Amino acid sequence: MKTIRILLASTVLLLAGGEASAQTPAADSTAGKITDLEIQMMRKDLRDQKKQVVAANLPLTGDQAAAFWPLYDAYTQETIKVNDQRYTLVKKYSANYAAMTDDQASSYIRRWIEVDNAASTLRLDWIPKFEKLIGKKKAAMFFQVDRRIGLMMEVQLASNLPLVQP
Repeated sequence: MKTIRILLASTVLLLAGGEASAQTPAADSTAGKITDLEIQMMRKDLRDQKKQVVAANLPLTGDQAAAFWPLYDAYTQETIKVNDQRYTLVKKYSANYAAMTDDQASSYIRRWIEVDNAASTLRLDWIPKFEKLIGKKKAAMFFQVDRRIGLMMEVQLASNLPLVQP
């Protein structure tokens, strides 16, 4: 689990840097802002680190590994779509939270929960595919690791976003 902690540290750096501007908005300042390209590159780095964490924590035979990684990559492509929704939502929230209306706040929290539901639904849809490939226990282990990493990222993301102001 040490490797999961390393990924968490990287996530903290990404999210602290990427969301710091949301804590102290400056209408005309671009200093310290991270571009979309930089965020894409950091997200790719996090995915690469996540893959290393999975590899370090999921015991696979050679045959299992040969079959697992292409399926993992396909699953990752689907998670990227869900996370794209999450990061778009965070970006909009960060830009507008200071002047958010009641209706916008209500919409935001509902969309956030919809993204959470989409992530859970995605995992549920992929469980049988992984179970068929590597067995139920190893599939459960994979999804435990996947979920732990996801939860750590969520905690960091949520803790770096300012609360809606009354």
